[in-house]
Amino acid sequence: MAKKDYYESLGINKTATSDEIKSSFRKLAKKYHPDVNKSPDAETKFKEIQEAYAVLSDENRRHQYDQYGHDAFTNSGGNNYGDFDFSSFDFSDIFENIFGSNFGFSSSSSSSRRRATQGNDTLLKITLDFEEAAFGIKKDIIINLLDTCGECHGHGGHGENTCTECRGSGSISTEQRSLFGTFLTKTTCPKCEGTGKTYNKICSICNGRKRIKKDKKINVSIPSGINNGDRLRLSGQGEAGLNGGPNGNIYLEIKVLPHEFYERDNDDIYLEVPLTITEAILGTKKNIPTIYGIIKLTIPSGTNSGDKVRIKGKGINNESDYNLGDMYVIFNVKIPKKLSKEQKKIIDHLNKTNLEDSEINKFNRFTDKKNKK
Repeated sequence: MAKKDYYESLGINKTATSDEIKSSFRKLAKKYHPDVNKSPDAETKFKEIQEAYAVLSDENRRHQYDQYGHDAFTNSGGNNYGDFDFSSFDFSDIFENIFGSNFGFSSSSSSSRRRATQGNDTLLKITLDFEEAAFGIKKDIIINLLDTCGECHGHGGHGENTCTECRGSGSISTEQRSLFGTFLTKTTCPKCEGTGKTYNKICSICNGRKRIKKDKKINVSIPSGINNGDRLRLSGQGEAGLNGGPNGNIYLEIKVLPHEFYERDNDDIYLEVPLTITEAILGTKKNIPTIYGIIKLTIPSGTNSGDKVRIKGKGINNESDYNLGDMYVIFNVKIPKKLSKEQKKIIDHLNKTNLEDSEINKFNRFTDKKNKK
């Protein structure tokens, strides 16, 4: 039976690069590996792509194949699949990248158990009132974190020894024979669980886990100008690392409570100030509460609802971008709903005042003109 073209076996063209050849083999090997694919032809297909990769991944063999085809390897070996000899080809590295170091699809390995690992990051939501966010504040927070065990100092036990089973390597090596030769595989040492160390006595506080959950008190400095939804990073104050690895970070997500009177737009503050109808008509001087204290503001006569006054530099002093916002006072003229007889007379008298130059009189003339048409 004629053998399948190697390029066709890997699903690539003859101009494929070495990276494209490797990528295609990885994908197909994972798909057809007999430990994963239980279909009857999976093993045959797996052998086929292995042979193709063994040839095309080697520059000299690929050149020979491109010149002479399968005849280039006739009688070159003596294994049970075709005429190509796999005995000198090492698939272990690429299989390890695909399936893990023990070919058992486990991500846990002896090296990862011994490697210095950074602790996980932690997200904590913190609530501030309006002025705490505006001016900044220092406050203590309590957070429950995995911290290094103080009893065993993060070792997991007392009386450290080199594991006699793996001699400190953390893994056990075994030979595995296959159709393609002998492979040396590594599995995590069951005695030390990949750490390479054993202890005379397991720590009674952390039970060998090296870390324990505990409440941690942290003093936090909140900068002025922080806003709703902002996040602060407390570098290195989070969950403890393993095997000497650094601590994780704490991220504080800020929630700012709304204020009864102030509204914030970035670093500017808006304040609605109610005026009586008399204050609006005659003008007045009024105390305005800023976040920095009271200021006296002169309100001109004839002020209308919606009129706005800018008070420069009375907004929020933002530490993060060195910006100082402004304050905007928006007036809201309040019309009384109940009037005494005397008040009604005064208002009626005001209504009859000659207002020829007013916008109201102009509007009335426009209405009369439209009504006559």
